[in-house]
Amino acid sequence: MNYWLMKSEPEVYSISDLEKQTETIWDGVRNYQARNFLRQMKIGDLAFFYHSNSNPPGIFGLMRISKTDIADPTQFEPTSKYYDSKSTPESPRWQTVNVEFVESFIQPISLAILKEKFTPEELLLVRNGNRLSVMPVPEEVAQKILAIKYPTSA
Repeated sequence: MNYWLMKSEPEVYSISDLEKQTETIWDGVRNYQARNFLRQMKIGDLAFFYHSNSNPPGIFGLMRISKTDIADPTQFEPTSKYYDSKSTPESPRWQTVNVEFVESFIQPISLAILKEKFTPEELLLVRNGNRLSVMPVPEEVAQKILAIKYPTSA
């Protein structure tokens, strides 16, 4: 199993929205590197749901990849801000995944905490200038994030 971090602005789509729907398509990604990460995802992988442009920004929950290799339908919709005139159903440029709700964190893990616990080499999210909306999270880092969420008593 691989781990990922996927960002969304809570006023656009939040962990609460996913909890209500239980599953959704993760559409609208228009960065080639982020798209390539989406292409690498496997069913059953886990992804941290990160709220950007929130106060505070941070990881608010966990979701599971439930379907892969989906042509992002917004690339074909002329009225969508994600429309891509160079993309066709026969040769789509943008792929995505479906995600399903796993859990909301009672206490979000803020960006400040993530910056305190991880170096830019460990977690892409804390690297200066990184604006990717989808990124891998190494397993050892994912386990440390989960340990922050599920602290053990000493």
